[in-house]
Amino acid sequence: MRFVPTRVHGIADWLMGTVLVALPWLLGLDVSQPEGMIPLGIGLAGLVVTFFTDHELGVVRRIPMAGHLWVDALAGALLAASPWLFGFADRTWVPHVALGVVELVAAFVTKLHPADARGGSAARA
Repeated sequence: MRFVPTRVHGIADWLMGTVLVALPWLLGLDVSQPEGMIPLGIGLAGLVVTFFTDHELGVVRRIPMAGHLWVDALAGALLAASPWLFGFADRTWVPHVALGVVELVAAFVTKLHPADARGGSAARA
């Protein structure tokens, strides 16, 4: 059931990307270790993908929303599983799992098409 408008998802994308980039410093995580590097990398990648996504808050609207949501789902799953995949669950895991689950759920409840049609794939559809 997809009920979250792409505009709301876009706002959440910019916020989540920023939070993930800042997370290592907010929590005192070492960015040279997986527990800090993974949220930083996923956050930066998320901001780039959001910049290019065809939704109301995308700047260069070239990535279809469906593709963006696949990236979100994969990134959320990786973030949530990362404490065990990369062996740092004994040091920290709650923020990775919580934010990963939020990202994963968002991928499955967000609408597939933006409300406006000014962008790349929406204009062609």
